Amino acid sequence: MKNLSILFLMLFISISMNAQTAEELKAEQAPKKAKIAELQGEVNALQAKIDALPGWRKGAFGTIGANLSGFSNWYSRVAPDADAGNIGITVNGFANLIEADYFWRNSATINLGWVKLDDRNSNLDSSDFETATDVFTLSSLYGKRLNKKWALSGLAEYRTTIIDNFNNPGFLDLGVGATWTPTDNLVVVIHPGNYNFVFSNSSPIFNSSLGAKIVADYTKKYGKLSVKSNFSTFQSYEDGDLSNWTFTNSFGYTVWKGIGLGFELGLRDNKQEAANFQGVTDIKDADNKIQSYWVFGLSYSL
Repeated sequence: MKNLSILFLMLFISISMNAQTAEELKAEQAPKKAKIAELQGEVNALQAKIDALPGWRKGAFGTIGANLSGFSNWYSRVAPDADAGNIGITVNGFANLIEADYFWRNSATINLGWVKLDDRNSNLDSSDFETATDVFTLSSLYGKRLNKKWALSGLAEYRTTIIDNFNNPGFLDLGVGATWTPTDNLVVVIHPGNYNFVFSNSSPIFNSSLGAKIVADYTKKYGKLSVKSNFSTFQSYEDGDLSNWTFTNSFGYTVWKGIGLGFELGLRDNKQEAANFQGVTDIKDADNKIQSYWVFGLSYSL
């Protein structure tokens, strides 16, 4: 019994010493963490000054999402022998030249997706990956500064698909007006003089028109989080059915050496596209619903 008491006493002393040691280590650690935070603040301040210098600013980040599966003799399924897959890729890149008296902002967005559902016991479906998402956008904005926040500007923006129907349809906006840049990360384009060229090889439902172009673009990095949000709309002066808008939001969170998680959500309203898909002869008969897509998966930042 005496030996057991000594054992418990030694165990208690050991635990106490370890607890005391942990408290001492935490006390020693606290000022070092504070110093790191202080240095990080100084680094962020210096980076902000670097970012404010004239010159080129370039960057890109994207998301890859993939889900592949195969079943053989899996009798709980309606189709026990089947292959399925879903692959999505998004890339957002920019190259901006920022000078004291002018700027030139360029961006590109690509979103491609493929799906497959192949029942190997049926000849009615396809064993190939079919296109699910197909988005390609190029934008170039030039501005001559009036002051720090306002500039006279010209914009060229082109949208189409690149897998199935390149430039069929294709939408090209060319316009002039003003650009507001309240911060380095937010750009708002207001162009009351804009012509929306619509290209199509087959459908008479697509028509070009004169109108107004408004674009709001926000791009920023919050530590490991990259954010890009873009809203682009064309409002036709000739017919409201020829108007359209697209709203995309992309997020990438870096975990290790540029690799992380990414998410992108896109929304679009375009009655001409809806009428063409539904095969109606009069655009006013189209059932125009909001288009959408989303991608979630691994991301990589440059």
